[in-house]
Amino acid sequence: MIIAIVALMGMVVVSLVRGIIAFLQTTKVDLESNSDKVTELQLKQNRMMAARIKFQALAIVAVAVLLLISNR
Repeated sequence: MIIAIVALMGMVVVSLVRGIIAFLQTTKVDLESNSDKVTELQLKQNRMMAARIKFQALAIVAVAVLLLISNR
């Protein structure tokens, strides 16, 4: 169970970093020009945020299960 929690935490960090990188690639000029590149980057940011939230929720559930198991 510990391995699963650590793996989920790693996935949270990876999705966070990928989302930040996509955010940093979006420049003010790109936003003002309404290019397709911006739309791709915005979609990637949204996907990474959703993935991060999903992995965080799974990690919380895994910790709760571990606590329930350890209290028996």
